Amino acid sequence: MIKAVFWDFGGVITSSPFESFNRFEKENDLPKDFLRSVNSTNPDSNAWAKLERNEVNLEEFDKLFEIESKKLGHPVKGKDVIALLRGQVRPEMIAALKKIKGNLLQACLTNNIQSMGDIDFDGNVSASGKHDQVMELFDFVFESSKENVRKPDPDFYLRACKRGNVDPADVVFLDDLGINLKPARELGMKTIKVIQPMDALSELNAYLDINID
Repeated sequence: MIKAVFWDFGGVITSSPFESFNRFEKENDLPKDFLRSVNSTNPDSNAWAKLERNEVNLEEFDKLFEIESKKLGHPVKGKDVIALLRGQVRPEMIAALKKIKGNLLQACLTNNIQSMGDIDFDGNVSASGKHDQVMELFDFVFESSKENVRKPDPDFYLRACKRGNVDPADVVFLDDLGINLKPARELGMKTIKVIQPMDALSELNAYLDINID
């Protein structure tokens, strides 16, 4: 019996920042998916991982990311990448959150960033901590930058389950990245990879005793 739904934020509740990455790459004559390749090189110890665990501040990240990207052939300042972390809220996901609210435990599990300095964001909570009305739909928010652990570390999911007082087998988890879903699934969670929002919600509906259609 499913007792909880855990949601990623960027790429699930909002549109994916990867879309912004690709626009930036095209505008700056970078190879397609170059920024993702930087973030996937040494993924547990690179600049991005350190920032999401709150081990470096924004200025340090800016320099580290530029060094890492330069080694891969194209120097890019970290702050330029952070500025791309915007996403448009998906209304169909908000509707589902509202239907689940009060019926099941509901949490947001996000790899996020606390040190934003003077960068202005339009509203991806994974970047800026905004979207207060959306966040009120969750019973709790589990943030990498506050917990000093990030997806896909299995401990991230176990600690989130402990916070919600649920077993992994009682949870459905939605994320847009397979690398984040694999450890959750191995712990016993039901997992849904979000590509098209309505397809993901249809999969979720099949797991629940309540109807979110």
